[in-house]
Amino acid sequence: QVQLVESGGGLVQPGGSLRLSCAASGSIFSINDMGWYRQAPGKQRELVAAITSGGNTNYADSVKGRFTISRDNAENTVYLQMNSLKPEDTAVYYCNALGYSDYEGLEDFDSWGQGTQVTVSS
Repeated sequence: QVQLVESGGGLVQPGGSLRLSCAASGSIFSINDMGWYRQAPGKQRELVAAITSGGNTNYADSVKGRFTISRDNAENTVYLQMNSLKPEDTAVYYCNALGYSDYEGLEDFDSWGQGTQVTVSS
């Protein structure tokens, strides 16, 4: 009973920037880890970046130094600032959240957003 809604995707030229946002809503007791994944055509979904509730971050090697993940715990929102974008960053980007819901007692959840398209092309 936790929903994630992403926004901020689009078409950008190589070298450009985009900022993705993902807001979680519903019967949220707590959110532990939040992250961004991406899936390009013909490829498996891969982790791009993740952040814990305490602010510890983890990045795929391919995006280190270019992407920054952050979160607003009060708003249950995670962001992905993407700079120096490359054509190989083109993919559908998905938000993920792990935590606990209090919809029917306390139970864990693993929720995904619907995905937002990022296209890097001249």
